[in-house]
Amino acid sequence: MRSRTTRNLLLPLVLVLFLSFTSAHKFYLSVTNIDYSADDDAFQITSRIFIDDMDDLLEERYGIDSKLATPNESQLADAYIEKYFRSKFVVELNGKVANYNFLGKRYDNDVVICYLEIPKVGFTNLKSIAVQNEILTDLFDEQQNVVHLKWKGHKKSFVLIKENNKGMLNL
Repeated sequence: MRSRTTRNLLLPLVLVLFLSFTSAHKFYLSVTNIDYSADDDAFQITSRIFIDDMDDLLEERYGIDSKLATPNESQLADAYIEKYFRSKFVVELNGKVANYNFLGKRYDNDVVICYLEIPKVGFTNLKSIAVQNEILTDLFDEQQNVVHLKWKGHKKSFVLIKENNKGMLNL
């Protein structure tokens, strides 16, 4: 009798624990690569963001139903993605905000890849680089933005979060 009562009490608990581990857990991540091109004296930047997260962001922040990566994609999508990047992604060279060009985007499976470029870097005079990446941290508290910086055979990586959104490198 006692083992039957124990089994009846434990069975629902075991089922709840088992089901809690089998449900999908959403993670929020972007990966940005910043590569220095000596031939062009430019930083070439690619940023990879999940399409559904970018869709949610454009709806939440700007009220547009962007429908990214579909035949019905909003014609305003590129302009609003660029606007968002300009407000949330900043690169400083020697303590001064660097101007970058938003070159466009493309899709790869469930990711939107955004292309940016900082021309005429003047690398020989470069003493410091700082990257502030707040992409999606205003929408998702768990958002992590990984930044890989590559230059002349060197590599440095940062994991930026809402509370620590800036990485700095002295050359």
